[in-house]
Amino acid sequence: MKARAWSLIGATAVSALLLTGMTTISASASTAGASATAAPAAATAALQPWPTLSQGRNSAWPPVTVRSLQYLLNARGAKLTVDGQFGAKTKAAVITFQKAKGLKATGVVTSPTWLKLIVTVRQGSTGSAVRAVQDQINFRNNRNGHTLNVDGIFGAKTTAAVKAFQKGMATEIRGFPVDGVVGSQTWQALVTEALSF
Repeated sequence: MKARAWSLIGATAVSALLLTGMTTISASASTAGASATAAPAAATAALQPWPTLSQGRNSAWPPVTVRSLQYLLNARGAKLTVDGQFGAKTKAAVITFQKAKGLKATGVVTSPTWLKLIVTVRQGSTGSAVRAVQDQINFRNNRNGHTLNVDGIFGAKTTAAVKAFQKGMATEIRGFPVDGVVGSQTWQALVTEALSF
């Protein structure tokens, strides 16, 4: 796994946050979420850059990152098998998406493609984008452990797990939202391996 420029919190703390966060999110997390909307730019500036993914082996990133890409492409109408392998079909789906969004159609996924590709999800959302979030949460629980069913249903357990992840991010990045909503900042943290070990 690619070394990161910073490590947010230790593996034990992450597991504890995710496991205990499944049933209870503290009042301080709610308070942090309320203040987070005041300073979103500060959080964005501290996040790692979006991953660059292309056809072939993306050894700098774990398979969960490519799976997230595939889930998000499926949420936008592709019909990919989500296998974590960036093959010819995934590249073709990326090119189709880039053309549809007026992006340079290279088949290489960089920041502009990620920003157009992400889908904001929250409690009550369903579908492939939710599966990506659930898969990412599971990746952080003891390296591909099983915290959530990857069923595409953003229910109470997924909300609690997302808030626990966001609370972990907020301990290191001032102003990071703790609201249970997976928007651009939370997506960027998820796909860049924040809080993974």
